Amino acid sequence: MVRIFIEEGQLVVCLNHCTLYLPNIEYFSFGCHFLYINKHPVLRLFIAQLYSLFLSLSNPELITMVHVIKVPYPLSTGENCGDPRYRIYCNNGALEFMSASGFYYKILSINPKANKLIIKPPLIQENTCYSSDLDQGGLMLDENLPFNISTRNTVMLFNCSDNILLSPLNCSSSSFCREFEEVGEGCGCKGTLCCHFLKDSSMTSHRIRARLGGCTAYTCVVDKQPDEPLESWNFGIELQWLPPF
Repeated sequence: MVRIFIEEGQLVVCLNHCTLYLPNIEYFSFGCHFLYINKHPVLRLFIAQLYSLFLSLSNPELITMVHVIKVPYPLSTGENCGDPRYRIYCNNGALEFMSASGFYYKILSINPKANKLIIKPPLIQENTCYSSDLDQGGLMLDENLPFNISTRNTVMLFNCSDNILLSPLNCSSSSFCREFEEVGEGCGCKGTLCCHFLKDSSMTSHRIRARLGGCTAYTCVVDKQPDEPLESWNFGIELQWLPPF
């Protein structure tokens, strides 16, 4: 797996357990048969050789896995860039966000103008109705760090205990969660008690809970519209960060 992104003017090449920083890259493009780095002839040769190595590997699909993400300040992937309080991680060729419990969530997109990023919800394990972060109690953010869960998230909970019926959540037959049960990983939760809610400002902005004896699985959609069909849902958990002081 290879991932390339730009962070504070550096070209960052992530190769599984190795991260390479190349400074002051103003422009690059990665196509099917070429790579060009503007104004850096020495680095151009080096990266061209690296690219040739990729092409010579036995798995040609590796090249299609290259993805470009711009990492804006104050987000940081290392000690020498960004603000350490805004740490994200490059693991196995992917940018990831680490929760307070040490669970990693893949970063799907970053919106620097809005100070927001979207992480991938945990997988619901096949043939079960358990989220992959169930052992960690679901998503939990460190309240001492500048990240919180935005109010644009519609959370769906599955395999819940009857106690949830005492809450104001929508657990009716018209709940959005019933649509999710019919496809993909949601099939393992079909027939369980499920509910949905909009993560608003009256709720904790640092946690989505999953636990045995409560609800054992969840997923989330960003900016869900009332009549939006399931195929148009934007699956993800939107986090926002406070700007540095």
